[in-house]
Amino acid sequence: MAQMIVPGGIRTTRTTLAGRPALHVAPDQHRDNHPRRGTILYFHGGGWVAGSPQTALSMTGHLVAKTGFTSYSLDYRLAPEHPFPAAIDDALSAYRALLDSGQDPSAIAFAGDSAGGALTVTTCLAARDTGLPLPAAIVAFSPSLDATGSGESMDTKAGIDPIFTRDYLKETIAPLYLAGQDPRQPLVSPALSADPTGFPPMLLQAGTNEVLLDDSTRMAARARAAGVSVILDITADVPHVFQSFAGVLDEADEALERAALFLTQHVRSTEPAAVPAW
Repeated sequence: MAQMIVPGGIRTTRTTLAGRPALHVAPDQHRDNHPRRGTILYFHGGGWVAGSPQTALSMTGHLVAKTGFTSYSLDYRLAPEHPFPAAIDDALSAYRALLDSGQDPSAIAFAGDSAGGALTVTTCLAARDTGLPLPAAIVAFSPSLDATGSGESMDTKAGIDPIFTRDYLKETIAPLYLAGQDPRQPLVSPALSADPTGFPPMLLQAGTNEVLLDDSTRMAARARAAGVSVILDITADVPHVFQSFAGVLDEADEALERAALFLTQHVRSTEPAAVPAW
């Protein structure tokens, strides 16, 4: 991850959000010289056991640079020390803190990659079920949405995926993150059992060369069936979280452009936002 390309034109500040460390990423100056009001609450990947806001900075930075929005990238608690549902609890608390600071939910979007992509969905489920207003949009890069490993792509993409295998996921998620809890429940495997009724517009991006491909395709189908606006954006011949190769792969740059466009279309952008103090 140290080799990832972080765009210029952004500034980063370490802060806290709902008692957890976070990285505030903001544009130095938007390309049209008018900063936009909008916040991306970003959740990094790493299988719920690794990763940090720094490991996702390529994607967070590019989204900020392309949209002119600011971002809070949350350093949520990790397993095995903090198994399910600690990460969801932290993500929900972070969202609640943004709302309590006076930010309008229509100006907030959830975004994340891999396990963080899953958090965009499960945090939205948790927010809805606790009566909170939902964010304006969800962007998920290669989300991990089925802890049972039952998607056909787990077999059809075996040997093609350069990052994951079924055995690796089985050895990591089940014992470390779930710690013996039911992998079929909606907050763990939303592609199998969640009801996304009432969700905001969703953008799910994945590559054809990843075993988690069907996590996105099945989540998109559930969203469509529930009447949710959803875009399933599949790129050929690229691996898991290919967006992290921004500046190297044309496909990554193009996917991030589409994600930024989606965000600017759905996040209400008016006056510049004040930076909350926690």
